[in-house]
Amino acid sequence: MYNAPSTTNKNRTAPLGVIEGFFGKDWSWDVRSTYAEFLAQHKFNFYIYAPKSDKHLRKHWQLDWSSAEKNRLQLLRDNYRTANIDFGIGLSPHEIYLDASRDQRELLTRRIRQINTLAPDILCILFDDMRGDIPGLAQIQIDIAHQAAQLSTARKIIFCPTYYSFDPVLEKVFGAMPADYWQTFAKNLDQKIDIFWTGEKVCSANYSASHLDQVTALLGRKPFLWDNYPVNDGAVKSNLLQLRAVDKSHALLDGKIAGHALNPMNQAWLSQIPLASLPVAYEQKHNYNSATIFEQTCIALCGEQLATELLADVALFQERGLKNLTDAEKSSLLKKYSTFSGNHYAQEIIDWINGEYQFDPACLTE
Repeated sequence: MYNAPSTTNKNRTAPLGVIEGFFGKDWSWDVRSTYAEFLAQHKFNFYIYAPKSDKHLRKHWQLDWSSAEKNRLQLLRDNYRTANIDFGIGLSPHEIYLDASRDQRELLTRRIRQINTLAPDILCILFDDMRGDIPGLAQIQIDIAHQAAQLSTARKIIFCPTYYSFDPVLEKVFGAMPADYWQTFAKNLDQKIDIFWTGEKVCSANYSASHLDQVTALLGRKPFLWDNYPVNDGAVKSNLLQLRAVDKSHALLDGKIAGHALNPMNQAWLSQIPLASLPVAYEQKHNYNSATIFEQTCIALCGEQLATELLADVALFQERGLKNLTDAEKSSLLKKYSTFSGNHYAQEIIDWINGEYQFDPACLTE
């Protein structure tokens, strides 16, 4: 029987973590809490709470959570603190720059102070999934980020621009990027503030050294990767379960980036399989073999019997996808995975086959 590969964070420079930043079906509060132990066991450094469905972080960002919601967040923060995992909050002040009045800035001040009561270690100011064809946008966003950073008690600030990749889909959806957008961040954004970047694409399969060097020169700092793997909330990828270990290129990123955040799937338990491979890639570097680590991780997390079935079916889940499975194949898979009664991983497969993870049309990019 295989054992999970041991990992250490002593020899790496980039902090590794998870950002719950997807559209669609939420994780439960219980699952979020269990992730503190999972991340600690696998030598991750941080977790960022930023679900797209939390209206108090996005469309209604000006409003504080209810007492019940805030209590849940405080308990969640305490769980991560106990596990020695940094806890972050991702605030998306939705299109605040369309109304640059004093009232909006005062609301931002109040909202940051409310977030401070949760004592997050990380505060993210996120401008993804918003209109961007506005003259002078970069400087407006910089001013907002500086205001938030000055008020926040968090030790680390991470900023996400509206255009966070070279992918042309961003301009197609959110409008033409203003001139000198990225160059303005290099000149004027406080060097202590990190910048999220998703790679050459919104969902990048790999990250080349030449690309990361280019982005470093462009942004005036090493990018903080927002890695959209294994996330599956897009129109195409919601049809898939992305279970395989991270790509070989992930083993050679240390020293090229400021940090690395993986955006997981709507399926929290199944997400653990690919997530667990990232610290191993950083540790093993040139010796990292994604196929071997995928097999080892499946066995370590799911047990040998279920792992055997996952290894046999991964191409159906990750390449064919739900829409391309026949009724007979679905029936056979349901019968097979139903034998694993009470198993969280198997149950998420069953729910996926039964159509309980529908595409959220609010997700505009893939």
